[in-house]
Amino acid sequence: MAASAKTLTAKNNSLNGGWTIVLPRRGRQRASPLSRTREPEPLQQSVPWAPVDFEVNSPRESKLMQKMQICMKKLETSPFFLTLLDQIQSSEISHCFHKVLGSYSKMQMVIYGIGSIESYENPRSQLSLALLLKRKLSWIGGIEVFDPILSNTESRVLELLGCSVLSFNEQGRRKVQKPTMFFMPHCEAELYDNLLQENWKVGLLKNVVLFGNSFENYEQFASEFKNSAVALARHIFLARKFTDEFRIKTISDDYFGAFHDSSWHFFGPVVEPGLQFINS
Repeated sequence: MAASAKTLTAKNNSLNGGWTIVLPRRGRQRASPLSRTREPEPLQQSVPWAPVDFEVNSPRESKLMQKMQICMKKLETSPFFLTLLDQIQSSEISHCFHKVLGSYSKMQMVIYGIGSIESYENPRSQLSLALLLKRKLSWIGGIEVFDPILSNTESRVLELLGCSVLSFNEQGRRKVQKPTMFFMPHCEAELYDNLLQENWKVGLLKNVVLFGNSFENYEQFASEFKNSAVALARHIFLARKFTDEFRIKTISDDYFGAFHDSSWHFFGPVVEPGLQFINS
């Protein structure tokens, strides 16, 4: 996930799989988005997952639901959200969304790496944005969510909010056969790269819309890091050749931590010499 952050490592076991979870710090200090705290793991298929806690705690659920409602209400009237909504509905970006939609009427949303919505404000703000976008934009369909650190309480609240919690850790490797928005603010470069690699075909990448860390920023920081770190983002750098990126504006400090350096990314791959795609 994005650099201005502290790192919490989820337990790596056969049930849950391991991600490095990075939660934004307060303030504006941030390092490179290519920073890492561990060596890359070998390529894995999706593995079954379930919350490690099975406790049903109604008071915790009620408290968390109240926090989410307060967060959504605050965000909905904020200059940040109103500006972002105007940006999405501008002719330039609206055209990009509808180009991805094609003949489809709805676009699925997938949220990876949301973090603990019970413990931290930034993940609540990020989830609130996703839910408000679905509420305001008729062409956004169902919302699927996954993070290996989600608790049973958080999973139940997500379902009450109309989301589906995935029962498999896909490691970001979902093959996209129809228009899909991946909502991934401040995820690790490796997770973005997994998504691109899995869909490294002209007929698949055109179905992907990505909200996440700026690919332009990754390119700017690349020269500062060792080849091993840059290799984790190889598909990000290759995709820059055919990515339309639109940076969002963070209006106030209230939402800087949750959304700084975020962009919309649309992919219009063209076959160029030296740019190898999987055969269709």
